[in-house]
Amino acid sequence: MKTINKMKIKSILVTLLFMFGCSEDILFVKNPNQLTIESFFKTDQQAFAAISATYAGLQSNNLYTREYFFLHDLLSDDVQTGGAQLEAARAQVLNHVAIGSNGVINANWQGHYRTINRANLVIARVPDMEVPVQVSEENKKRYIAEAKFLRAFSYFELVSLWGRVPIITEVATTADGIPRSETEDEVYNLILADLAAAIPDLPLRKDIPTSQLGRAPRSAAQALAAKVQMFRGNYADALTYLNAIITSGEHSLVARYLDNFQEENENNIESIFEVQMSEAFGSDGSWSAQGNGASEITFRGQEYGPNAWRNLIPSNEIVAEFEAGDPRNTYSFFRLGDPFDSGNKILSSTDVQGDNTKPSWKKYQTIYKRAAENGQSGINFRVIRYADVLLMAAECENEAGNIATAVGYMNQVRARADVNMPPYPTAAYPTSTKAEVFAAIVHERRVELAGEQVRNRDIRRWRRQGKLTSEPISTWSDKWDLLPIPFGEIDNNSALDPSDQNPGH
Repeated sequence: MKTINKMKIKSILVTLLFMFGCSEDILFVKNPNQLTIESFFKTDQQAFAAISATYAGLQSNNLYTREYFFLHDLLSDDVQTGGAQLEAARAQVLNHVAIGSNGVINANWQGHYRTINRANLVIARVPDMEVPVQVSEENKKRYIAEAKFLRAFSYFELVSLWGRVPIITEVATTADGIPRSETEDEVYNLILADLAAAIPDLPLRKDIPTSQLGRAPRSAAQALAAKVQMFRGNYADALTYLNAIITSGEHSLVARYLDNFQEENENNIESIFEVQMSEAFGSDGSWSAQGNGASEITFRGQEYGPNAWRNLIPSNEIVAEFEAGDPRNTYSFFRLGDPFDSGNKILSSTDVQGDNTKPSWKKYQTIYKRAAENGQSGINFRVIRYADVLLMAAECENEAGNIATAVGYMNQVRARADVNMPPYPTAAYPTSTKAEVFAAIVHERRVELAGEQVRNRDIRRWRRQGKLTSEPISTWSDKWDLLPIPFGEIDNNSALDPSDQNPGH
């Protein structure tokens, strides 16, 4: 991780990741010359390496290096195919015809369970470490809290996309099958219990040293808990978490919108949780799934870049959603005639594959400062930022009938220094009724958070709660409320059989 990996723990981290990597059956291979679970957790440095390995699970090719942003974007209405023919697995997700063998779907499932297994290891072993001989009391609590936050993060991804999923809370030591949970509530209860336990033991952002930025602050667990409660329709409970963030003074909006998507201003005051990336630990050929510490880069720029592969571009609908004069339009999208490479070049028709009359993504592209995407990027993913918190708070306040407060939160986002949009109400979005405010929130979330892997889950929760007046995705059917359980999981998990597949798949 960009800040964590500079703390000279690389060799231990790599060792640990080889122990607890992609093939969890390596746990059963005894090597007298290699550290084991039992012999590893003896020092604070080793415990720190273990939690760093858990964070590194998010950096894997299965997740934020490549497949996470593909899955969420393809399932949303934010994207369409761009310059080249989309790979079959991705086209299947985009067109809602994917089955349980789909590589993009399988990658995310595997990536989240890998992260969960690493978190379980920390949660199981760190409590037994001796204080203060092996680990300080403060660090012991923090490592466990971070692991519970990361486990909750991955379980929320799983349950919100697949519904009832196998619950694993212990280190994988046997090949016994694990059935799907009886209910989704079982998974949500685990998530909320993990977050409730993590919140008091995670540090405030102001108490995290610059060298450790990227580790989860307390606000990250609070924001995730709010997202979980909103997904379940518990708006009052969500607002409690959101108000704790807002009143803490720990976060605010940055003046420059693009500081949220470029490399120079990462881990800023608007950022609540980021997945850290760094070209210092990446390589063009690193397509490994494990997140094994050798690669900390993302291929987002190469996949989406206007003068790169341009596999996905903004959909016509997201482009049309922006109000006239909204500068977030030009901040979010590249068009012909735009400068790039630090202003040294102008994007021309010969640079862009496919229909070059349509815009390309600008968020997370490195060509703002270089001539071309080079197959890797070190730009961090801003997973949760304060603008999202304000818009979630607006939605919760609106649910409670507090229209003026809801509109005030939206106007804070619109008043960002270099956005400076007219405040609500506007001619296009009157905001005197609950329904009108909700329509404005849907709009504001879409344009503010475009291409940030938020829209897919927004659509899912609004659909499930009956809040949508029309179907935003033409290829949707009821069976796509949940994704297909990977066939490989059904084949290899002795507690599952084909009857455990989600309806319609």
